[in-house]
Amino acid sequence: MGGNVKKIAILIESDYYEPEMWYYRSRFAEEGIELHFLTRLWGQQMITFTGHEYQIPFDCNESFEGMPDEELRSYAAIIVPSGMVSDRLRYTEDVNRIPPATEFLKRAFADKSILKGIICHGMWLVAPSCEIIKGRRVVVHNNLIGDAKAYGAVYVDEDVVVDNDLVTARSGAHCHLFARKIIELLNQH
Repeated sequence: MGGNVKKIAILIESDYYEPEMWYYRSRFAEEGIELHFLTRLWGQQMITFTGHEYQIPFDCNESFEGMPDEELRSYAAIIVPSGMVSDRLRYTEDVNRIPPATEFLKRAFADKSILKGIICHGMWLVAPSCEIIKGRRVVVHNNLIGDAKAYGAVYVDEDVVVDNDLVTARSGAHCHLFARKIIELLNQH
């Protein structure tokens, strides 16, 4: 990985897919990558989320809200995971504003030096601001093909698709292929 430790942020909420998170924790650590799990803390110091399959608790104490641009740029990649995480994170109190998590994702998309990874149902987080993937090549869960096309994306029937600074994968079961591609791209820079 070179002299500098790379940082990856993974968004987290309840109903996360446990095998995916367990895989990222060990696989990225093998590469010496510093992993951060970010969420919306709602003014709390920490929130405990539960997984989808096994209801395993997951403590998170880092927030993407109010993150300064300099800190955002310190991340080599931002990952939107599978499962219901993105659906939960796209909640907004003010229906006239896009959700804070989507706003954070938009900021990451504005910086081409940050690799963006979206897997499976993670694409739901894009819905409130679909212009960020308009015309981009993507793959999503089979249940979301219509959504991706409605967002203006170009659906590609492959397990992992790379479109410049955007890596997408079909499902949480493809997290090993997704992580491998992200690591490969990070090692090229």
